[in-house]
Amino acid sequence: MSRVLRKTSQKAGLSPGALIHIGERRVESVKISIMDYDRASFHEQQVRTIEECFPFKETPTITWINIDGLHQVDIIEKIGRHFKIHPLIQEDILHMGQRPKMEDLDEYILIILKMLHYDETTDTVSAEQVSIILGSNFVISFQEASGDVFNSLRERIRSGKGRIRRMGADYLAYALIDSIVDHYFIILEKCGDRVEHLEEELARDPRLQTLQSIHTLKREIIFLRKSVWPLREVISGLERAESPLIHDDISMYLRDVYDHTIQVVDSVETYQDLLSGMLDLYLSSVSNKMNEVMKVLTIFASIFIPLTFLAGIYGMNFEFMPELKVWWAYPALLFVMISVAVALIVFFKRKRWL
Repeated sequence: MSRVLRKTSQKAGLSPGALIHIGERRVESVKISIMDYDRASFHEQQVRTIEECFPFKETPTITWINIDGLHQVDIIEKIGRHFKIHPLIQEDILHMGQRPKMEDLDEYILIILKMLHYDETTDTVSAEQVSIILGSNFVISFQEASGDVFNSLRERIRSGKGRIRRMGADYLAYALIDSIVDHYFIILEKCGDRVEHLEEELARDPRLQTLQSIHTLKREIIFLRKSVWPLREVISGLERAESPLIHDDISMYLRDVYDHTIQVVDSVETYQDLLSGMLDLYLSSVSNKMNEVMKVLTIFASIFIPLTFLAGIYGMNFEFMPELKVWWAYPALLFVMISVAVALIVFFKRKRWL
């Protein structure tokens, strides 16, 4: 539940735009990297202070500034002051419980979305908030921790392959979003494998552990849906935006990302429906097993009821009971009881109750 609802009580009573980090501290120290490029040149470096990024604001080249770690609020405040980022936007960047969204503030565009990771050891999905500031010639990305899904994008920039070195900052922002959305499909494949495994287990031998696994995976899918669903509005807003920061030749790429987002949302909803059906199937299987047990017990009770009746009659030991002192009375009674039991079993089998 802590992944779905974050505690924000420490912000209570503060003025709007007050900068305070809401979230888990995931790195020891903030890491700042810069990639500056154009069609003919490329420069990459790690910097120790945020002030080293400031000269790149006025360069004609495209600059990507990536910040890993958001617990040092003064760094966000300094970069916000230099790049003229509104305090409310800085507050959203530091608040890790933000819903994916897009805001156009004329001089720059804020994009917030969730980058998903899958833990193989615990079979859980975790989300990391990524905030992107798109300017005229720069893109600033803010991440909670080191490690992301942008390595292939970095390699394309370094090698100059593809069109990214020939395009502007808007294409770089699109490439970041596209990398995150493409990684969603990897997460969905892993969730799909778990769904198939649970289906096989449910058909073969449903147990209490199966029910727990269904509930766990259903909770993961709900968490996944919460992270992915609002992304449709973000991409749609970027596509419809009339900002000079987004050029017309990017619209086709944004439509492609939007199609991928719809596909991801459809897959998440499909898995959610499958898990709901699996939960109903599990309850039906358990109910059917219980019915089978009750049927067997009822049949045994039905067989022994007349035998108990006969044994009760001849166990009363009245003086004038018929055949009470005849030597063949006891074997005859046993024969009658066995015959009744066999007749009942044959009758149940013909009715296909056994």
